[in-house]
Amino acid sequence: MRITTCYTSESLLVEGGTRLRGRVRVSGSKNASLPILFATILTGERCVVEDVPVLLDVKNTLDLLTSLGAEVVWEGNTVQVDAGNLKRWNTPEDTVRRMRASILSMGPLLSRFGRAVVPMPGGCSIGPRPIDQHLKFFSEAGAKVEVKNGSVYLSVTRKRPVEFTFDLITVTGTENALLYLAGVEGKSVLRNVAVEPEVMDLVEVLRKMGAEIEVEGRTVLIKGTSAPKGFIHRVIPDRIEAGTLMVATVVTGGEVVLENVKPEHLGAVLEKIEEGGGAVEFSGKDSLRVRSNGRRRPMEIVTREYPGFPTDMQAQFTAMLSLAEGRSRVVETIFESRFHHVAELSKMGANIKVRGREAVIEGVERIFGAEVYSTDLRASASLVIAGLVAEGTTLIRNVYHLDRGYERLDEKLKKLGARIERLPSGVTLSGS
Repeated sequence: MRITTCYTSESLLVEGGTRLRGRVRVSGSKNASLPILFATILTGERCVVEDVPVLLDVKNTLDLLTSLGAEVVWEGNTVQVDAGNLKRWNTPEDTVRRMRASILSMGPLLSRFGRAVVPMPGGCSIGPRPIDQHLKFFSEAGAKVEVKNGSVYLSVTRKRPVEFTFDLITVTGTENALLYLAGVEGKSVLRNVAVEPEVMDLVEVLRKMGAEIEVEGRTVLIKGTSAPKGFIHRVIPDRIEAGTLMVATVVTGGEVVLENVKPEHLGAVLEKIEEGGGAVEFSGKDSLRVRSNGRRRPMEIVTREYPGFPTDMQAQFTAMLSLAEGRSRVVETIFESRFHHVAELSKMGANIKVRGREAVIEGVERIFGAEVYSTDLRASASLVIAGLVAEGTTLIRNVYHLDRGYERLDEKLKKLGARIERLPSGVTLSGS
């Protein structure tokens, strides 16, 4: 397996005051790539996944597949997986602890082998993200479920169709159920499912593998196959990267053309970009032009499941609203602890008060460069955005999280005119 180097504990040095201008291509979606890569466990035939972003989470996923016995070739943005010789159903703890998406190995392993052992996963520190809905589904589907010694043990003697309703909307819970049922003959029904574009991209892959799937609102009808096939698939563009680049463009007063986007996936974000002081023009089937209209306006944002405003864009908009002309309000309904970035933005002069799941933002005229720490993936992006518009220089520590979810974001921003430099760990702001 050829793995392109991914960064870990480095820092980013950002000098503010430059307007972003130019043209940039949005990478393939991380959140679509990972479940699709786990789908390769279902089949012994070769699978090809195109436009996979070069990210730490992708590397960890491929490490996990390799540890199970899969043959993996990663060249550029194309991954080939041959899981024909897979013989293990117990995933390695050291890999699983590094990323929450590892739980998506449960469904396909249980479907293919009738058993799975998966340690409880790691990931970002954005609040509790229990997997009770996953386990409840597997239990309803006839599996024996045990949690002991920090791992989940699953086994099933006879795979059978199931009708199941999720108690709450869960993206990974929906994906795990789909990955399992794609290998179960007979018609199953899932209700109250997540319908994010990344989930629908997985559905498209499972159809290519031979599953018959119909989606009606938040209900899925799925008829699996006993012999899932290999596939060739290009993942959808990363809507969160696109949204992040749009916010960065507006906050710096710039103008950028984004290529490889699906505007239909960005409805709620586009609405808030325009409400907050941006203008968006569609310049082609898969591209759009975003620019600042010269004024940053306050607004209210409430995160919701798709097609609502995505929680993964909350931190970036919080950074932008820190400089809006007036008071804004941001309500986080998805995760309990997704305001860690507020403390770091406050170091830069932002005026934000958090009360439970609500942040009240009093816009300020200026923010200032400082030494700040990335605490999770999207918080890291918010600090980069703040650094681009701050007076002076910002040092963002521990960009490990950023590299888990954004493919070469610093290089893309530099191409657009940003003054941003990647530094080894240990560098101090005073000595830079």
